[in-house]
Parts: sequence; C-alpha cells; structure tokens
Amino acid sequence: LGVLGLTLLGALHAQDTVPVQTDFQQDKLTGTWYSIGLASNSNWFKEKKHLMKMCTTVISVTADGNLEVTSTYPKYGCGGGVGEQGLLPHGAVPGAMCGWGSKHDIRVVETNYEEYALVATQISKSTGTSTMVLLYS
Repeated sequence: LGVLGLTLLGALHAQDTVPVQTDFQQDKLTGTWYSIGLASNSNWFKEKKHLMKMCTTVISVTADGNLEVTSTYPKYGCGGGVGEQGLLPHGAVPGAMCGWGSKHDIRVVETNYEEYALVATQISKSTGTSTMVLLYS
C-alpha cells in the first residue's frame, strides 16, 4: 500500500493541475468512509507518520451545498478518539473544493461512490507547498 501511495503522489505531483472525477456527484460521496491509505511529501507527515492511525470520516452535504467532513482518529489507550471537523465550500468545478482558509485545494480525483474514493489535497503555506493523497474505502 505504501508503494501505491507513493506512486499516486508522484503521478499527481508531476501534473500541473490535479484532475477531478468526471461528472462528480457530491451527494453520492456522502456517508462513512475509512481511510486505508495516506501519502504526502510534507515535512510534517514525514516526521509524524510513525504516530499516525487511519481515521473514520463522515461526509454530509449542508443545506447550502457545501460538504461537512468529520474525521475521527483512534486515540492511544482506552476509549474515544480525537475528532477533526471542517466545512468544504463547493468550488466552480464539481469535485474541487477549497478548505481551511483556502490554503487547501482539495480534489476528488476518482471514486465509484461505494467502494473507494481517491482524494488529493495541495496545501500551500508560507513554508512551501505539499501534496497529500488519501485513499478511502
């Protein structure tokens, strides 16, 4: 799985623009997803990947057509998990969103809406740009 993630990351990073799922249907992406793969070229990821656990993500559509994304990460020890929630405003291109202060360009690269979703995020910070690829099932 690590080789697959690195291959996908390399392929996406080599392109000028990350592609978006053809005929993306936002409402079909809703529900519970499990992250089964993650790759990134960010320094933060390289330093923390040995501590990371895969998460459960719930995606829903808000009344104004944005995506609400809630991810829960397993916590060490007993009970509960650590949650992270965000609102992704829909962009001009279906399947492309800007999130978290428009520093994240998030794109649904490919999905069959039931078994998998491949999501790529390009992150821009004052320290540089990085790419993250998530595979959900």
